[in-house]
Amino acid sequence: MIYQPEDRAIYDDLVRSFRNYGERTRPIGELMLDVGKYFLGFPYVSHTLEREGMETLVINLREFDCFTFVENCVALAGLIRKGKAHFRGYAAQLKDIRYRHGISKGYSSRLHYFSDWLYDNEKKGIVKDVTHRAGGEPYRKYFNFMTRHRESYPALNMDKSYRDMLAIEKRLSRRLLHHIPKAALGKLGAAVENGDLIAISTGIEGLDIVHVGLAVRLRKGLHLLHASEIEKKVVISDITLHQYLSRKKMMTGIMVGRAIPAYQNDGNPSSV
Repeated sequence: MIYQPEDRAIYDDLVRSFRNYGERTRPIGELMLDVGKYFLGFPYVSHTLEREGMETLVINLREFDCFTFVENCVALAGLIRKGKAHFRGYAAQLKDIRYRHGISKGYSSRLHYFSDWLYDNEKKGIVKDVTHRAGGEPYRKYFNFMTRHRESYPALNMDKSYRDMLAIEKRLSRRLLHHIPKAALGKLGAAVENGDLIAISTGIEGLDIVHVGLAVRLRKGLHLLHASEIEKKVVISDITLHQYLSRKKMMTGIMVGRAIPAYQNDGNPSSV
C-alpha cells in the first residue's frame, strides 16, 4: 500500500477524537456523518488513486474526490464503531471496500463504476442498496464510458486492462438498476436517512453516476456532505439536494445506499 506520513497522522488524530464517544450504540449513519464532518474543508483533488505501474492500494486522507471521500467514511466509521483502531485494519477495510470481492488483481479489479461498487459491497455485507425499497424505479444502462474514453484512463492503454474493462462493462450492462427520479425526490426523499450514501444518476451516455456524497438532514431539507469539485473542498451543500439536481439537466435522480453496522474486517497483515 502507498501512503504518506501525514495520512497516518490524520488517521491517528481522527481515531483519538472519536475515542470514548459511544460509537458502538449510535446509528452507523450518524457516525458516518461525524466522520465526514471531520474532513470539512479538506481539499478536493481528482484522480488521487491513479499511479503508474502495478495497481496498489492508495491511502490518501489529505485530499479527496467524491468517491474516495465516501468510501473512506464507510471504512472509518465501521472501524471506529467496532473500536478497532489499528491502521492496518483500516487499510484492510479500505481494500475490501474498493476492490471487487475485496481482492486487488490489477486496475480492472477496482470498482470504478459506483453502481458496481454498491452492488459488490452489498454482496460483501458492507452496505445495502435501499433504492428499490425507497420507491426507486427500474431502468437499464449501457456501460461503455471508460472504454469509449480510453485516452482519459492511462491504465487502459494496456490491452489487457482494456479488454478486462470491456468485459466488465458488458456484464454491468445486463444488470437492472434502480434510481429515484429527481421529479419524485420530494415525495420519496423522506425514506432517506442521515448518513445514507447518495449517488446521483446521469443521462450521460455510458455512465451511471456523476457524483456521490452523504445525506444530511437540515432545517430546509435534505442536503449533501461531499467532496465538491466546484468548491474544491469537502463541504455541506448550502442548497438542498432537490435544488442541486434541478440545476443540472444531466442529473436524473439518485441511488441510495445504507451502511450495515455489523460489517467489520479486522485486518490481516497478509491481505494488505
